[in-house]
Amino acid sequence: MGIASSISRFTEYYKRHGLAATLGRARVALKRALFARRMAVFYCDLDAQKLPRVNVPKTMRVERITALAELGAERFQAITSHWNPTLAARNIRERFENGASLWLVESEGQLAGYGWTLQGKTIAEYYFPLGPDDVQLFDFYVFPRFRGRALHWLLTGYTLHALAADGGSRAYADTGEWNEAQLASFKMTPFRFLGMVRTYRILGRELSCWDGNEPAGWKQKGAVRRNGPAKVLRPNE
Repeated sequence: MGIASSISRFTEYYKRHGLAATLGRARVALKRALFARRMAVFYCDLDAQKLPRVNVPKTMRVERITALAELGAERFQAITSHWNPTLAARNIRERFENGASLWLVESEGQLAGYGWTLQGKTIAEYYFPLGPDDVQLFDFYVFPRFRGRALHWLLTGYTLHALAADGGSRAYADTGEWNEAQLASFKMTPFRFLGMVRTYRILGRELSCWDGNEPAGWKQKGAVRRNGPAKVLRPNE
């Protein structure tokens, strides 16, 4: 993320939440930048016969959106309003233009969360190239008032089943080592730990350095760790 974009995000956050909340968010961002650069990467083989069954309660609904016109003004505003609306709107348009799908989960008729998927490529430079049937899951988010209801698990599980039905081979996802809430959510899903990775940009090239150490406190029953890619690559090389 560029400096201008970061400043814009914090300015918008200050307008909405005030000085104290903004300073707290800035401290978290600084901690992430200085001390928590490792990302935990996960994978899930998309075998519908082995994926855990997901039953969507009658009070909830999951929907797949593949074009901006399908989203509607109200849901568009809900997704873009919790941070910088200008940048969020631009991201949404760019993702649809690149073939990404937006998955929405509603609870009692209200938008409760969402997540993005993209098959065969990644929305930005990634740690390794994806195959044509591989899928990236990214930017899954549950609105604060709906947290604590296992909606991340529900949306992720439903999405994985749908991707498997569409012929997907393997799904990948990642989160920052500092993000304890996301790590805890991954433990509930069919995803398995792949490895830890740090990225560096040298002479305009994204470099990925892997290690096999699991995140602090990570324990997942039945998980089988696989080694990360042996050499550094950019997506689709």
